[in-house]
Amino acid sequence: MSSRSIRDEALWQKALAIQRRAIVIDTHNDVTTPMTNDDYDLGGNPPTPYRTSIERMKKGGMTAEFFSLYIKPWYVAHGGAARRTLDMIDSVYRAVERHPNDLMFATTSTDIQRAKAQNKIACLMGIEGGHAIENSLPTLREFYRLGVRYMTLTWNNTNDWADAGRGEKKHNGLSDFGKEIVREMNRLGMLVDVSHVSDKTMSDALDVSKAPIFASHSSARALSNVPRNIPDDLLKRIAKNGGVVQVNFYSLFVDQKTVAPQADERDQRLKAQQEALTAKYGDNPERLSEESDKLEAVNPLPPLPLSKLIDHIEHIAKVAGIDHVGLGADFDGANDFPEGARDVSMLPNITYELLKRGYSEPDIRKILGENFLRVFAKAELVARKMSRSISGAGSTRRINK
Repeated sequence: MSSRSIRDEALWQKALAIQRRAIVIDTHNDVTTPMTNDDYDLGGNPPTPYRTSIERMKKGGMTAEFFSLYIKPWYVAHGGAARRTLDMIDSVYRAVERHPNDLMFATTSTDIQRAKAQNKIACLMGIEGGHAIENSLPTLREFYRLGVRYMTLTWNNTNDWADAGRGEKKHNGLSDFGKEIVREMNRLGMLVDVSHVSDKTMSDALDVSKAPIFASHSSARALSNVPRNIPDDLLKRIAKNGGVVQVNFYSLFVDQKTVAPQADERDQRLKAQQEALTAKYGDNPERLSEESDKLEAVNPLPPLPLSKLIDHIEHIAKVAGIDHVGLGADFDGANDFPEGARDVSMLPNITYELLKRGYSEPDIRKILGENFLRVFAKAELVARKMSRSISGAGSTRRINK
């Protein structure tokens, strides 16, 4: 909480009580990267600059966490994208097997509810970057079999079948193969994630998908004008589709006007140090990224007020409807977050701020996790109606590039 504001203790206790009762789901956390690279154990203290641990997840009232399988574009150029994905999947299994009293592997909406009943944290997985499947529907299916339950169609890089929001526009959205991938994800019950994609790719996914789609970690473009955020017309279409937008907490996506000049100034100030890191670790993308994050973490930007983040939740609730907004914080995928929302332990602050703005407990519980749970359950239902098998009814199509 901000040291500049006096907390209403009765309201704070109400917020904590709601947090205990609610199903709380965060759909995007990048702590999987140090879990894979450094064998970071979630039972310990997170190494700088990371901030996620079992203790902090419990403090935040977490019911379910989606561990991001973020695959850097480096693997497209150098090979090994699918192997990197498998290594990251293994790190999530390792965490669950090390901490069976606290964590539970989960692949269904029912599993999330079961974790809540057992007072455990459900651990789920989502692929960040469609290049991870190496242009193969059979590979997509194997990732589903291993427990992956969503895939972000692109990262910032345009791949061989979908245009990214910050990448080259060469397919006019989704290619024919990209549309086939969306249909196959529907058949499997793997959620179609439209964070990072171009507006046209998002529009195409909405046209093609038979199941609700979602954005695992995106905010409102009307409040922060960056390609990673979603414009109002597409927020309305996601609502019509029955989907949900999980709000990203990263400061640049919350308030681009304030943060972009500060970030540019920092980049200039650290340019020589960053160039030295690139020269030293240029052939090791994981280490380079980690060292760059550490450099940024010791040079933090002034934190935004938490109210600016709540504004995004409120905007999406107004434009798309209260049934179509949730939380996808992007913790450990960035360094700069608003005051009072810097790591997973601070999630009760969101509940407190929503209470202050007059939101009811049922609506707060929708935002905290019930909206996403509904979307997940509907995608499972669509898959059951489309197919009873994983591989047997699936296309073997691949594209070779």
